[in-house]
Amino acid sequence: MNNLSLVDLFLNEYWIEKGLSENTVQSYRLDLTALCHWSDQHNLSLETLDSVDLQHFLGERVEQGYKASSTARLLSAMRKLFQYLYREKYRADDPSAILSSPKLPSRLPKYLSEQQVTDLLNTPNVEIPLELRDKAMLELLYATGLRVTELVSLTIENMSVQQGVVRVIGKGNKERIVPMGEEAAYWVRQFVLYGRPVLLNGQSSDIVFPSQRARQMTRQTFWHRIKHYAVLADIDADALSPHILRHAFATHLVNHGADLRVVQMLLGHSDLSTTQIYTHVAKERLKRLHERFHPRG
Repeated sequence: MNNLSLVDLFLNEYWIEKGLSENTVQSYRLDLTALCHWSDQHNLSLETLDSVDLQHFLGERVEQGYKASSTARLLSAMRKLFQYLYREKYRADDPSAILSSPKLPSRLPKYLSEQQVTDLLNTPNVEIPLELRDKAMLELLYATGLRVTELVSLTIENMSVQQGVVRVIGKGNKERIVPMGEEAAYWVRQFVLYGRPVLLNGQSSDIVFPSQRARQMTRQTFWHRIKHYAVLADIDADALSPHILRHAFATHLVNHGADLRVVQMLLGHSDLSTTQIYTHVAKERLKRLHERFHPRG
């Protein structure tokens, strides 16, 4: 069997087994296709190449200037692939088992102050149906910590404005219920009553926040909308990321004393260690405040 066919077999089974998103599958496919092309160029098969071959492949990528984060992601995909090939008897061993991951620099989530978030949320003109939609989306994103993908795909049946909660199917098809708070619930209700019918223009859709064409909005479109409002609010748009309000949601909760395990559940993190990075953000803020205001800081 050729190399790409083995990758296809792996991805098809792994996607079903783990319930991966389409974006994750495509990311794995891109990385593993690069491995296949390299193997083909060197007349190697995924069924027989060894750890030395993989080290040569990774070494060439480092020489080509790929970042450590890119190499770490690639190595993760390779390990899952070779574990699958070993488990399914396509190989007698796992050549990726002894490979070490590159050391990644410690990175904190990009941070928005509470005032900056307020400025951003107050920027859309709610008299315009499209901007009323954006206002409701921004408020809901900050109030719940949803991933952008979860927000744009949110359906009517998975939201109860009356009860003030949203039902989210996150990574790995894991379900969680997240309270939206009074402010977000108010603006979602305003949009559903007055803005959504205008955007739908007589068409039917179960998406809560449709595009102007009454379809599901893409992550990229919503990200462009956020950057637009950031510029209007005099916030450095280049310093933002697609998950900036999710980060702000978690960080501000921690700053105000929220229990880390509660934040973990709200964010849908399976591992507490993923959530703990927000305690570092809070500590950095406390350090800056101490240095600024303490007489012996």
